Amino acid sequence: MTNETLNATLYKKMFTEQKKYRQWLLIQPAEEILRHSYEYNIRQDILCSLECNDLTDNQVIALIKSPTPLADVFYAWEHRESGYMNEIWNTVECHANEVIQRGITKSQSIESR
Repeated sequence: MTNETLNATLYKKMFTEQKKYRQWLLIQPAEEILRHSYEYNIRQDILCSLECNDLTDNQVIALIKSPTPLADVFYAWEHRESGYMNEIWNTVECHANEVIQRGITKSQSIESR
């Protein structure tokens, strides 16, 4: 099996896993859906990253062995230190500074949307 085929097989497995998760999510009450919205979106981002990148044969084989590789990767992501919140805050600060530099008032900023 080629590396391309291995990666495609993993993607299909994870895509199917996400499809089942989505089906489960859609029959939940609204509050439960909102509680899982972060997880759903990160799982979508994981799938997107698999579309744009390839793992090595050994990496793919290691993940394929799991019955739930997507949930496993999400769990690893959730327990990893990242700069995500720092990036969010940096964006807030940068945007505020841009608004100040342009001299836009609060009402003008809201009305432009």
